[in-house]
Amino acid sequence: MLSLGLLWRALSSGGHEAREKEDDHQAHHRPEAPIRTAAAAMEQERALEVYDIIRTIRDPEKPNTLEELDVVTESCVEVHEIGEDEYLVTIRFTPTVPHCSLATLIGLCLRIKLQRCLPFKHKLEIYISEGAHSTEEDINKQINDKERVAAAMENPHLREIVEQCVLDPD
Repeated sequence: MLSLGLLWRALSSGGHEAREKEDDHQAHHRPEAPIRTAAAAMEQERALEVYDIIRTIRDPEKPNTLEELDVVTESCVEVHEIGEDEYLVTIRFTPTVPHCSLATLIGLCLRIKLQRCLPFKHKLEIYISEGAHSTEEDINKQINDKERVAAAMENPHLREIVEQCVLDPD
């Protein structure tokens, strides 16, 4: 009888330890899924919010919006949380032609409109889609350089063009 009692206790405690490990594992891993899902949903919501702001920007030389010309699409916007209520917004736009002379101006329009209109704290990175422009590296540097952006907006002619492009439609 004694040996059966010891065996039972050994089996019971072994099962209990395994159950505890499983419970610990589940308790440790379960909350992450809903939190991550909620974070992903919030990032997706923010991305759509960003897209709604930039889709109406007018092309500098055509009477169309960037959305109508497929320069920006929903899939070109990524948003990732980088801190408490702070997000990294990344835009990858595609000029209509690989030698578009106004690609820098389009990037400037994207930056200015988002700086003015985004209702949440953010860091903004704007790039030309890889392989979409003959001088994409140079343009990417320009449109992500705060000093160059500030200097461009001091130019009255450029500022007027940007203002016309970012003006909300009636």
